[in-house]
Amino acid sequence: MHDSTERVLPSRFRLSEGIRCYAVGDIHGRLDLLDLVNRKIDDDVAKRPCPRHLRIFLGDYIDRGPDSRGVIDRLIELEQKTETIFIKGNHETFVGEFVANPLTLPTWRSLGGLETLASYGLKAQINPDPEQQRRLADEFRAAIPSEHLRFISRLRPCYSLDDLFFVHAGIRPGVPLAAQEEHDLLWIRDEFLLHNGLFEKLVVHGHTPIKLPDVRPNRINIDTGAYATGQLTCLWIERDRMGFL
Repeated sequence: MHDSTERVLPSRFRLSEGIRCYAVGDIHGRLDLLDLVNRKIDDDVAKRPCPRHLRIFLGDYIDRGPDSRGVIDRLIELEQKTETIFIKGNHETFVGEFVANPLTLPTWRSLGGLETLASYGLKAQINPDPEQQRRLADEFRAAIPSEHLRFISRLRPCYSLDDLFFVHAGIRPGVPLAAQEEHDLLWIRDEFLLHNGLFEKLVVHGHTPIKLPDVRPNRINIDTGAYATGQLTCLWIERDRMGFL
């Protein structure tokens, strides 16, 4: 069922005829909410067929919530069945960093990394010393399936389609979209969020949790803090229209 609050897309941005995008905010290990959103998308496509639909996931698939492993399994399955775009979030960077440098564990832990390790069957000490961190990184390397590492390695930093630009965190104002640096795409906050001018395209993003989706003339934030609130937001866009499932 599509949202009764269907509205016009901001600032005359639009998609080409015959395409519908479903953008999904930060999942953070909530497989239950991911499954619910995918059922809603399936139902919406059944009720409102269109020539092409694609699901765009805005990153932060892991950490904080209880089933990061299950989320990645499900996204890999989904890729076999329907057109999908997977964008990299800042949290996905910690997987490779921890394997390469186990001493990054305290930083990852502060952002919910222990929940990810637990979903792969690993338990960390409360304050592991360097040797314990190295051992844990070895165990993680052995526990994480190779297809999960491949999935994370091929995540896109951003995705552009017609007048829309999908990204995890945002963009640096004043820098052309084609020249954005990946660190900004994954991590930027205030410089982007406080910018009121229009960008080249309408930016659809997550990264900064809010209670309700934030629709502005230049950007739409759909990170509704799923791991804590139980609300995983899905935005649909078709031609010059938009709504939420």
